[in-house]
Amino acid sequence: MVINSPEPTRGEPRVAIVTCTALPDLESDDRLVQAPLAARGVTAEAVIWDDPGVDWAGYDLVVLRSPWDYTARRDAFVAWAASVPTLANPADVVRWNTDKRYLEQLSAAGVATVPTTWIEPGRQWSLPAERGEYVIKPSVSADSRDTGRYDLADPEHRELAQAHVRRLGEAGRVTMVQPYLSAVDTDGETALLFLAGPDGLRFSHAIRKGAMLTGPDLGPETPRKTERITARTATAEQVAVAEKILAEVPGGPDRLLYARVDLILGEGDTPLLVELELTEPSLFLGYADAAPDRLAEAILTHLHRKP
Repeated sequence: MVINSPEPTRGEPRVAIVTCTALPDLESDDRLVQAPLAARGVTAEAVIWDDPGVDWAGYDLVVLRSPWDYTARRDAFVAWAASVPTLANPADVVRWNTDKRYLEQLSAAGVATVPTTWIEPGRQWSLPAERGEYVIKPSVSADSRDTGRYDLADPEHRELAQAHVRRLGEAGRVTMVQPYLSAVDTDGETALLFLAGPDGLRFSHAIRKGAMLTGPDLGPETPRKTERITARTATAEQVAVAEKILAEVPGGPDRLLYARVDLILGEGDTPLLVELELTEPSLFLGYADAAPDRLAEAILTHLHRKP
């Protein structure tokens, strides 16, 4: 579907903005880049990633934005990404980043991450000795789906936590068990957004996300707090930490069109990596002046890099 885009004139770049069936006109925040791209002579089209009729080779750049249904079909999504020329971010990054086991690799490289126990399908899990709060989720997920918060001092929560791990394992999914970081209830989570520039990724803006998890995973009816997003001024330490994390991306960060680094304060107020979002992160363009223009310029930068 074309988003207010005229018929392309000769030589006018065509960019596919990749979405999913549930969002054929794009998510509202992503639509903010439409006018800046048009002002720069770029024809932008919202295109559904699994539409079999799309000629992806007909686009000068294919930009992943909201293919948010991929988690149930990750193998198909990764195969599709590998088949698409001029994909941003690149297909090998998509493969690496769509399974949160990348956090294990980053931790081994010295990145301070949220401590995580990984449970492969078929493996038994013993409840932690410490009776604090824990988060349980699959390694392939998005938008807090199949994710729960458990107070292991509560006998019912202990049973529900074991059932959650067992349910994920029986579905052939890798499970993550992490301590719940109390700072998310006070300081919140900081998401730092980076966009491509002529000399590589540049810090653009940051936002604060409030806590969402309220308790155990109960399926589609699991209660969640309303997502609370506000603009935030990132500290120099947070930006420096994010840049060091991005330096560990396979192939280097300069290939990326965008990146989002999600941090939460751990013990001693040390910023810990929660997630490194390189595939389809919300970029929160509406929370920072000129962010839509910066994304449009980043897209132009990638267009100019084409051979």
